[in-house]
Amino acid sequence: MAEILTVTSVNVNREKRRVKRRFKKLKKARFLNPNQDKLKRTFDILVSSLLFVFVFSWLFPLIALVIRLDSKGPILFRQLRHGKGNVPFYCYKFRTMRPNSEADFKQATKNDPRVTRFGSFLRKSSLDELPQFINVLIGEMSIVGPRPHALPMNDRFSAEINNFMYRHTVRPGITGLAQAKGFRGETKTFYDIYSRCKLDIFYVDNWSVLLDMKIIIWTVISLAIKKTEVY
Repeated sequence: MAEILTVTSVNVNREKRRVKRRFKKLKKARFLNPNQDKLKRTFDILVSSLLFVFVFSWLFPLIALVIRLDSKGPILFRQLRHGKGNVPFYCYKFRTMRPNSEADFKQATKNDPRVTRFGSFLRKSSLDELPQFINVLIGEMSIVGPRPHALPMNDRFSAEINNFMYRHTVRPGITGLAQAKGFRGETKTFYDIYSRCKLDIFYVDNWSVLLDMKIIIWTVISLAIKKTEVY
């Protein structure tokens, strides 16, 4: 058994080094200039405020009621994630799992027993992400930008991919180019996280109001046709 495990470990490490050599180098991102940042922030505040007045004012209490009836625990789940400039912040979501000690480092998987019945619906529809508009109003997030990861995941990904933390030269987003292009849910392979990172850095390098509009439209289409599996 020890010999089998040793050979397996060697093979896995060899394959990981091969993939890293192929994918490790990414283009360094540039920062948004002050005018661009101000324009993006104005858009975030305007859209978020309208949503809170006309949609979230009745939708949030309804979702909160069903969560409370479905399982015991808090309505909101908060998790430390890296924001702009690698500054940690608490990212808010509707709770979709039963309280557990693995939430900060173990991703949800197919048929995950931690996910509640209503939580499964929230995750598949992405309604669990709506409380992040609170983060947007506070100024910790943007509507569009690189998706933030839990701190332990960032530590692991940044050790595997050069320039990974350059994603944080802008505010993280509720949705991003990677998600709009179908990279949502569990990251099963190194290629999954590399592809997301590459798209995120492309977004920072090529930001524009038009690109944000396109990403929002692409995200809606992606959710409507369920291009990816989210557990």
